[in-house]
Amino acid sequence: MSLILVTGATGFIGDYVVTKLLEASRDVIATSINSEKAAQKKWFDKVSYKQLDFGHVHNDVNYFEYFDNPDAIIHLAWEGLPNYKSLFHLETNLHRHYIFLKNLITNGCRNVTVTGTCFEYGMKNGCLTEVMPAEPANPYGLAKDTLNKFLQELSKTDPFILKWVRLFYLYGTGQNPGSLFSQLQKALDNNDAVFNMSGGEQQRDYLPVEQAAKYIVKIALQNVVSGNINCCSGKPVTIKEMVEEEVRASGKKIELNLGYYPYPDYEPMAFWGDNKKLQQILNEK
Repeated sequence: MSLILVTGATGFIGDYVVTKLLEASRDVIATSINSEKAAQKKWFDKVSYKQLDFGHVHNDVNYFEYFDNPDAIIHLAWEGLPNYKSLFHLETNLHRHYIFLKNLITNGCRNVTVTGTCFEYGMKNGCLTEVMPAEPANPYGLAKDTLNKFLQELSKTDPFILKWVRLFYLYGTGQNPGSLFSQLQKALDNNDAVFNMSGGEQQRDYLPVEQAAKYIVKIALQNVVSGNINCCSGKPVTIKEMVEEEVRASGKKIELNLGYYPYPDYEPMAFWGDNKKLQQILNEK
């Protein structure tokens, strides 16, 4: 597997995935909607780059050839986040991303890794395993789950290897400015006296984005384990505990105003992933 196509290369996860692929001595062809943003990345001169706007994907283009016949794809691109409730995911994103992936597959790509989401599991509490039925409760989760099912059906008539990577909660440098940890970092940098947040008792499964990128690359570069794969730590932690740890690590003091925001209604209170399939991949020699 010599040439890897990475979509969404300039995104929060994509930036790290491209870096990890280069560290693994892989040839990378990167794509994103904004070539100027791509040119600012440290990896830009080390990859082949071609711009692509998913809003202008057309079936009369052979995207397998356009991207130099890649041996595999890591499909990270997905617009409209973090607005999980927007119908845009179902009405627009689902169709355009399926058309692109189908085009790539039917024209020759046989190794496909796509990032999904823990929101595909829906409102289930507890430890989530890949064999559980998907019961998404918001448009984003439903669109991702439907794309997964479309690709599974496509593989019956046009066989290819599909690795569907369900991401849980990621954090790190480059995260959306509106995210919890970006807001916390901003408050710490400003030496704010108080940080407003929810009650913080939600249990989540967190990974540093750099670690998640390492796992995604490991998953993509192997073909022993396929299908749905949870990309997670396998360990529940409360948001309050995570915030308190970040504050301790900063060496600063800030009062947590717990309960200022209500708990989100689009996710359950306590859930985390079973990562046995991931561990199988990581332990392979």
